[in-house]
Amino acid sequence: MLITLYISIYSLFNCITAASVLRSDTCQIQGRFKLNSMYQDGDVIFGGLFEVHFFTVFPELSFRTEPEPPYCEIFNMESFQHSQTMAFAINEINKNPNLLPNITLGYHLYDNCVMLGMAFRAAISLASGTEESFSNLNCTGPPPVIGVVGDPSSTPSIAISSVLGLFRVPIVSHYATCSCLSDRKKYPSFFRTIPSDAFQVRAMVQILKHFGWIWVGVLYSDDDYGIYAAQSFQQEMQRFGHCVAFSEILPYDDNPRYIQRIMGVIQASTARVVVVISPSSLVIPLMDEVVLQNMTGRQWIASESWVTSPVFHTPRFLPFLGGTLGIAIRRGEIEGLHDFLLCLHPKNDSRNNMLRIFWENMFGCTFAGSKETDGEQMKTVCTGQENLSITDTPYTDVSELRAAYNVYKAVYALAHALHDLMQCEEGRGPFSGNRCADKTNLKPWQLVHYLQNVNFTTDFGDHVSFDKNGDALAIYDVMNWQPRTDGSISIYTVGVVNEGPETGMVLTLEEDAIYWNFETKKPPQSVCSESCPPGTRRATQKGLPVCCFDCLPCGDGEISNTTDAIECTVCPDEFWSNPDKDQCVPKEVEFLSYEEPLGISLTTASLLGSCFCALVMVIFSHHHNTPIVRANNSELSFLLLLSLKLCFLCVLLFIGQPQLWTCQLRHAVFGISFVLCISSILVKTMVVIAVFKSSRPEGKGAMKWFGAVQQRCTVLILTAIQVVICAVWLSTASPTPHKNTYYLRSKIVYECAIGSVAGFSLLLGYIGLLAAVSFLLAFLARNLPDNFNEAKFITFSMLIFCAVWIAFVPAYVSSPGKYAVAVEIFAILASSFGLLVAIFAPKCYIILLHPERNNKKAIMGRETQNK
Repeated sequence: MLITLYISIYSLFNCITAASVLRSDTCQIQGRFKLNSMYQDGDVIFGGLFEVHFFTVFPELSFRTEPEPPYCEIFNMESFQHSQTMAFAINEINKNPNLLPNITLGYHLYDNCVMLGMAFRAAISLASGTEESFSNLNCTGPPPVIGVVGDPSSTPSIAISSVLGLFRVPIVSHYATCSCLSDRKKYPSFFRTIPSDAFQVRAMVQILKHFGWIWVGVLYSDDDYGIYAAQSFQQEMQRFGHCVAFSEILPYDDNPRYIQRIMGVIQASTARVVVVISPSSLVIPLMDEVVLQNMTGRQWIASESWVTSPVFHTPRFLPFLGGTLGIAIRRGEIEGLHDFLLCLHPKNDSRNNMLRIFWENMFGCTFAGSKETDGEQMKTVCTGQENLSITDTPYTDVSELRAAYNVYKAVYALAHALHDLMQCEEGRGPFSGNRCADKTNLKPWQLVHYLQNVNFTTDFGDHVSFDKNGDALAIYDVMNWQPRTDGSISIYTVGVVNEGPETGMVLTLEEDAIYWNFETKKPPQSVCSESCPPGTRRATQKGLPVCCFDCLPCGDGEISNTTDAIECTVCPDEFWSNPDKDQCVPKEVEFLSYEEPLGISLTTASLLGSCFCALVMVIFSHHHNTPIVRANNSELSFLLLLSLKLCFLCVLLFIGQPQLWTCQLRHAVFGISFVLCISSILVKTMVVIAVFKSSRPEGKGAMKWFGAVQQRCTVLILTAIQVVICAVWLSTASPTPHKNTYYLRSKIVYECAIGSVAGFSLLLGYIGLLAAVSFLLAFLARNLPDNFNEAKFITFSMLIFCAVWIAFVPAYVSSPGKYAVAVEIFAILASSFGLLVAIFAPKCYIILLHPERNNKKAIMGRETQNK
């Protein structure tokens, strides 16, 4: 489109250049565009471009006759008020003796009809001037316009600035918000009194973020304003992790099928919040379709270009658009504007035909002829004396001056810049050689310098200045559409968004003052997926935006204590996740305690075994002179009972919370007790064999080598070896309490680390060696005569002992945590009970139940009988 315009302009200038020279000293404009305009003469002229009509109608081209000029339809009262605000500001400046004294400002205002082509025609007309001919070929004097207020739309502003910017004509727009216009390299003379879309988009996203609306739809106009804003909006949404559910373009041609397709997209989406970035003229067809299809349940977010548009404030739209939130430019007050607007009267001047069009639309009359029909309705004749004070339209409403206030500031910015230019002192000017501008031959580029540095405060108290990109201070009002008593819509300010270099973006909202058009009277939810509660993490659904996700529970030992956590956090080593997976709690410390059933059972068994040993000792002490007790060295029997008692009692060192002394004693006491026990059994076995051999003629001297002293020394030596092993082990690598986190990740297993595997293995290996030797000797002596048949019981007891400890190894290795300790205790108790029962139960049976067999005669009698 811009290329076409450039070609048209180039051709137009070529035609004007070729046909403009009538005489050598006079030039004449060969033609003018047919435009709606307003004009007031002055020493210096300011130009203005406004959207006084909504639509432009282009006649069909036959290429056989000169085409008819395009014409505009649907008069816009609000935009006409903006144009009159410019006229008011210029009249006010002309009356101000302190601003531009001795200089009268004039204006030339055009209607762009919301069309790029018409806006460009108007801009070219401003640059051409109003004179039909001129004879000053030196081109001295002021230019046709020294500066332009407008255009209100971004696309025309881009096109116009691209051309007029080549000549550094200052353009101050009051409503063009495209962030692209902040590019100083492309648009060096463009300024604006409205913040750019970059700020507007950030402000809208702040509102969405405040209410938790992370899943929204976007509708935007098919122009630079809508396209650039939509792109910035999507980028800003992604930056905060929010998502756009759908993105659709509002058409310029008002195609019903296209509008219906967009409606289908809105209704099919789960997004309940819809952001619309578009001029109000393109939103009208969409909202008409919303009413036609009776679509409710949507929260609309309006951009500044249509949030204050009165066309939507009728009762017809209230059920559908009530509660709309939007961003509006800062409201201001202009004293005297209302009286000025009411004093307007039409003029019979072609350069002021916009006034006549306004008058006809305001009062429904016509200046063309006495009476004229409009369809079936007759129009009255306009007298020009109709009373504006009795009308109630957006033109006379000055309660919400926003765009009009920006026009007011734009005019004053140009005026202050021109004033500073005129006040320049020679020799202290800003231009080369410290020169000032030639006041009789002003150049637009000279005004740009002063405009960049303008700095003043309006009567309303607002500060006006421009940054290095020509942008105004960033501040917006947050608006809310609320119902009136008559069923129409009223706009209320419910917050402010501003941005400072230190504070950043700050959103202030009065939430209690917001009207919500929902049954709950609360903000709606607009999410693709419900938030993941603490204890879960988000997992993005494949092929969908990041806002669409599943909530997966955190694994064991992991937590998430925030909503919508991306990842779960692993708990420290000594902590574990609670059942809700939202907090790390200290791990349960596990050890075999006296309070739990297993500990109680093992403790009971240990004490019972110890008591049984004591009981047997009492029985043997009471019957110590009987043959069955005295047989085979009763001293060894008492030593064996004592060692078994120690074996039973050492179990108590394995139960309870491990401490340094219990860890050091448990295996040492266990090892020494069992060696004492096994060595006693080994010596008893050897005594049985020695006695048997001494009963034969060839072995009568065997017992002298294995008397009582030798038996004691053998037991002591064998036990001393184990004592040495334990002493070396404890002195080099002593067992210590250890918190084991590897067996069970959810618990801390409090155990005794053995310190040295070699020492522990040597201790067990020595016990195993003695047990194996005892078993072998007892097995070889199993067939001795009955009166010496204790070897059989020893064989059986050692068989039980070996079987228990052989089974202990795999069971111990495969048991986790405290159960490994329980297995070791069980092995100790089982082997101890096996020895106690197998060796002493037969003797107690005879002593207690068959005392008649506890005598030497009975034993000898059995021997004789066996022979």
